Amino acid sequence: MDNQSWNTTNANEGKNVRGELTYDDKVIQKIVGIALEEIDGLLTVDGGFFSNMKDKLVNSDDVTSGINTEVGKKQVAVDMDIVAEYGKDVEAIFEQIKEVVTREVKAMTHLDVIEVNVNVSDIKTRAEYEADSETVQDKVTSAAETTGDFASRQTNRAKRAMNKGKNRIEEDRKPRVE
Repeated sequence: MDNQSWNTTNANEGKNVRGELTYDDKVIQKIVGIALEEIDGLLTVDGGFFSNMKDKLVNSDDVTSGINTEVGKKQVAVDMDIVAEYGKDVEAIFEQIKEVVTREVKAMTHLDVIEVNVNVSDIKTRAEYEADSETVQDKVTSAAETTGDFASRQTNRAKRAMNKGKNRIEEDRKPRVE
């Protein structure tokens, strides 16, 4: 049997096996999140205040933040909140998002994207966005350092107090009379 016949035979064998392929929402969210990185004028997908704070606190690169999906056996619907760059054509950004999301999800999963809903939650200049991001990160870092210094001072105080108490106990154990 030549190579061509072997490949065709093996490919046909897999088609007779029953089974089902499904995707978790987070898989589609990740595909969408990574795909969105190529869109000019899209500053971020906004997962909301608490999600953004979590990302800053743990320095997370979670590309799924702010992306919600509904995944069926053949179709996908995507919802997201974004921050667009000031001065950019928001309608063009929306069209790019739809095109990129549809293309990447289809290419990787063969699922049809039937709906992409985008809510523009904020609009900022790139400088504002970068300053806000750095400011939050700096504040969190500063707060962590301050908290660490405070905890270290309190630990040292507790150690000194324990040592004083230990010394008193040892003194109390010595017989008063010899």
